[in-house]
Amino acid sequence: MGMLTAEARPALTTLSEDERMFQEAVRDFARAEIEPRVQQMDSEQKMPAELIGQLFELGLMGIEIPEELGGTGADFFTSVLIVEELSRVDPSVGVLVDVQNTLVINAFNRWGTDDQRARYFPRLATDTVGAYALSEAGSGSDAFALKCRATQSDGGWILEGQKLWITNGDEAGIYIVFANADPDAGYRGITAFLVERDAPGFSVGKKEDKLGIRASSTTEIVLDGVRVPDTDVLGAVGRGYKVAIETLNEGRIGIGAQMVGLAQGALDHTLRYVQEREQFGQPIAEFQGIQFQLAEMATEIEAGRLMVYNAARLKDAGEPFLTPAAMAKLYASQMAQRVASVCIDLHGGYGFTREYPVEKYYRDSKIGTIYEGTTNMQLHTIAKQLLRAD
Repeated sequence: MGMLTAEARPALTTLSEDERMFQEAVRDFARAEIEPRVQQMDSEQKMPAELIGQLFELGLMGIEIPEELGGTGADFFTSVLIVEELSRVDPSVGVLVDVQNTLVINAFNRWGTDDQRARYFPRLATDTVGAYALSEAGSGSDAFALKCRATQSDGGWILEGQKLWITNGDEAGIYIVFANADPDAGYRGITAFLVERDAPGFSVGKKEDKLGIRASSTTEIVLDGVRVPDTDVLGAVGRGYKVAIETLNEGRIGIGAQMVGLAQGALDHTLRYVQEREQFGQPIAEFQGIQFQLAEMATEIEAGRLMVYNAARLKDAGEPFLTPAAMAKLYASQMAQRVASVCIDLHGGYGFTREYPVEKYYRDSKIGTIYEGTTNMQLHTIAKQLLRAD
């Protein structure tokens, strides 16, 4: 996997030869190994363990982990390319890889100690899925209204509470759990902890029965007196709010990539269908009304792709990317819903059935405007930055 290491930074709108080769390799893998399983995974609401194993074997679960710790040693932009290509076939697989790389591994890279990275990176790169446990029943967009508590005890901490909406909750072996160690300090008491799945008192609770991305697990987790040593505090005590904010700012770019890939996948299927489906003695692709809709969708997808790529390049270059990330996530999530809806229209009655794949893309697209910051939260972030700049 040495071809993943980026050297010279290419122009914004282009891919380097290594990036393009890797993109094509992931695309081929997705079509050969994931596409035949999509319907079954969606129906059973389960991702096969062997498929997750293949993701690890290909190095897709440890993109920004250094090679000496078992990872690929590539950059954030490479993670974005992977998420886009996987989501083109199945957004459920895309988000599993996205959370692993853009949330969990990024949090370790930014906030982890050398000891924490040495202990956890080899596992995250080779066989262990990670999850990011921030949300609670009363803590969604108001992310820091946490009820989960951390109490100091004998060189460590005792965690009590529940977390909801945890992506990868069913598959994960390592969880980044946010709890308040000093409720009187408000959000400044929030602290991030590294919790093992087999820790006494830890359990995975209810698995949500969702509209879309059904093969991606979304679960409750329960913390009943879970003990965490001081060595497994991620970042400083009371700095969990910064861990959360900065990690989610990066994660939104990954969700933008998921939505771009989803929209492209829906369009791919539709392009094939309109050239096969005949009405009035000719393929419906010959009608100008159909052609215009195809052209509009392709243009919207390309606009979303460039916004996502721009935000990812800025992140890798160490430049400010808060507003570009929010814009990319906002636009891509709304665009994906529009494109998936039109693709159903162009399939006619077949688009409304499970016989054709576009209905799944439509169901999957809805989550894009909800998780890792709702549409309204993205609008708030963009407007706040605009007014501050003025």
